Amino acid sequence: MARAFKVGPNHPAVKFLVRLHADLGGKLLQKRKEGERLSESMQHVEHVIQLFDPSYDVRRISARRRNKGNAWFRRGTIMRHALEVLKRTSMPLTAREIAKRMLVERGVVREDVSPQAMRSLAAAVQASLKNHNGKTVKPVGESFPSRWQITG
Repeated sequence: MARAFKVGPNHPAVKFLVRLHADLGGKLLQKRKEGERLSESMQHVEHVIQLFDPSYDVRRISARRRNKGNAWFRRGTIMRHALEVLKRTSMPLTAREIAKRMLVERGVVREDVSPQAMRSLAAAVQASLKNHNGKTVKPVGESFPSRWQITG
């Protein structure tokens, strides 16, 4: 028989949720302070730029986004893994097919990969393949998306 949910101030979940709320508030305060510190640092850099070039418009400087990278492959290893996949197959593959096979070889469960993460990995594979076009890999045919195979 299922137990009925009892509402009350002595419920153990209330203490946990109060502590969680306090932790989140502390993190928010810490991030605000860090944001203020970074803003001050940016202003110092702007002033130094103005010292070197008083006519420079610092408002034109846009914030650079930081790429979080890939959860499964370290920087600089995607092409190596893509080549391993292409070596094991006799037919040309698209970047998305290569990415899927790379994840399978890593033991990543399909449910663990969000559609956005899959698109990001496939785009990284595609960029690596294009960078190595004619050197180690080549596109086959005129199809879209491009199918790739190892040269030679």
